[in-house]
Amino acid sequence: MYLEIISPDQTLFKGDVESIFFPGSYGDFQVLNDHAPIVSPLKKGQVKIKGKINIDDNVKDKFEFGDKETILNIDSGTVEMNNNQVTLLVD
Repeated sequence: MYLEIISPDQTLFKGDVESIFFPGSYGDFQVLNDHAPIVSPLKKGQVKIKGKINIDDNVKDKFEFGDKETILNIDSGTVEMNNNQVTLLVD
């Protein structure tokens, strides 16, 4: 699936990923390929991205890198998924 992460200042990431875990306002959840369309508010927490992704050097300081996932800490946000395209708006 294709993920785009946008902050008020800049686009943080664009590219293909395997799965994404979100801190949903009504409970944490994960999306995979072919997930049903969804729009959800997000609360403060960690967005966990699985897959081999390349983060631009100018925004690497916003992410944490592990062996199996990349983590982005957010204060709040909104996510929309439709047709294997995920748009994540974060604060």
